[in-house]
Amino acid sequence: MRLRHSVAAVCGALALTATLATPANAATGDFSYRFVGISGDQQWVTLHDPASGVCVTIPEAADPGSSTPAFAPHNDTDDFAVVFTEPDCTGDSWTLRPHGRPASDRLKLRSVVFVR
Repeated sequence: MRLRHSVAAVCGALALTATLATPANAATGDFSYRFVGISGDQQWVTLHDPASGVCVTIPEAADPGSSTPAFAPHNDTDDFAVVFTEPDCTGDSWTLRPHGRPASDRLKLRSVVFVR
């Protein structure tokens, strides 16, 4: 009986260790940007703990035919943020360091992906 309990405890500990050792699927921290809303006012958006390795098209700037690009991104996550001038992570790109300073208003973006 003790052997079964011991084996079960060891298996449980191994399962817990394996779960804790798996890599995270999200960047920890905030990524923010500004955009010009329908009213013409500048607005801020913050993405909290965005997914890593997944292209995020900025909804407020997704349609190049009817919206202006977002601008002034600030990467305060623990991943690199690669920002793109076009939707779906296409076009020209720039890489922002983890926990970097806010970029200038001149840096325009329509999509972003977070990479380690």
